[in-house]
Amino acid sequence: MPSSDLMRSSISKLLSFSCLGFVLALLAVAPAVLARTGSSSAQTPAQKPDQKNDSSGDEQGPTETLKVNVKVVQLFFNVKDKKGALIPNLTKDDFEIFEDGKPQTIKYFSAESNLPLTLGILIDSSGSQQNVLDMEKQVGGSFLSQILRDKDEAFVFSFDIGIPGIGGGPIPNRNPAGTVLYDAVYLSSHDMLAKEIGRKAMILLTDGQDEGSKLKIKDAIEAAQKSDSIVYVLLCADRGSYFSMGMSYNGEGEMRKLTEQTGGRVINVGNKFEKLKEAFDQIANELRSQYNIGYTSTNDKLDGSYRKLEIKSKQSYKIQSRAGYYATSHEGN
Repeated sequence: MPSSDLMRSSISKLLSFSCLGFVLALLAVAPAVLARTGSSSAQTPAQKPDQKNDSSGDEQGPTETLKVNVKVVQLFFNVKDKKGALIPNLTKDDFEIFEDGKPQTIKYFSAESNLPLTLGILIDSSGSQQNVLDMEKQVGGSFLSQILRDKDEAFVFSFDIGIPGIGGGPIPNRNPAGTVLYDAVYLSSHDMLAKEIGRKAMILLTDGQDEGSKLKIKDAIEAAQKSDSIVYVLLCADRGSYFSMGMSYNGEGEMRKLTEQTGGRVINVGNKFEKLKEAFDQIANELRSQYNIGYTSTNDKLDGSYRKLEIKSKQSYKIQSRAGYYATSHEGN
């Protein structure tokens, strides 16, 4: 995966021309949550009352351990029944975990919903999304106020077609660079979330169409996996705008790859206010209902290889978890 400083600098410059107006509007909706902003992002601890940590279960691995002892693999995951309802109150004995098909011994387990959360919200502000931006602003601000608690952090940035005057701003979108969605996911993962500890999640509000990113979908997925981030995609696709311009819409498939590999999911909301609100509510519930498993891999080689992960429920419940991880030291990510 491209990882040089030059590549990251190039991507950052593209994203720095993002739609700051949307970010500032979101800040106006949730000022207590996000209090400062740069050219394309906003980040601050949430201003919420102290929350008690009522976790239960076996020995918990301190989050700091994962940054010191990279041999410990930590997974946050949800458990659902056949109808998609969340299943609470399970124990370590209800699960088995496998790495590359080999059983692993669960060392840490908890039904934990109060560990610190770092949340990134990425907004597609390209021309095809103009009809849904106001809806995203209103519902997104309410979501941030609802989900963030004491010690949580959030950042927001928007991305569009890149450089004003070539396709952004007031000039019509004739820029072949298109919507730099994959670059935005990579930047958020590699330069922001990878530096954080604890629970990490990313929510993309987009139609899923990428046109002109320097990176590919596989690079975005790899960066998200290396940062241990769960990715949700809210498909806010005003498909009518595509058809009116004689364009086809095919963004959903790649977004499903991204979410399935990182433990999130795609929620199709179209351009409906109530569907977007319901989707944010579902994500909030899932982030508060996560189980946490930690184990020491039987393969202790930090060779950078990709390891497939599988958590199995002995009751055959559905597990929503990332599909794997890269066995590298923190410094090598």
